[in-house]
Amino acid sequence: MINISESAKNRLLDLLSKESDDKKYVRVGVETGGCSGLSYKLVFDNSKDKEDELIENNGIKLLINKKSFLYLVGTTLEFSDGLNGKGFVFNNPNASRTCGCGESFSL
Repeated sequence: MINISESAKNRLLDLLSKESDDKKYVRVGVETGGCSGLSYKLVFDNSKDKEDELIENNGIKLLINKKSFLYLVGTTLEFSDGLNGKGFVFNNPNASRTCGCGESFSL
């Protein structure tokens, strides 16, 4: 299960409302890259693939491919809008190490 904080929900709904082609899903994934080995991916999509897990949390429909799902179980997606930076933050309990910017992780 992936949880979406209230701040992330509000920001995602705002961004989804501005999409020109009515995207209805938020696709969350993990790909190789970044300084710690794995990096997060967050994009909008309007179609579900047969390999995707569909999770609805806090009013948001998330699509996660099965490979990424294993890395993201228990993660909370948050949105920070503070002085130290602005953007989505993945609080992943499975990550044993993260880079300084928080964009990548390893297990």
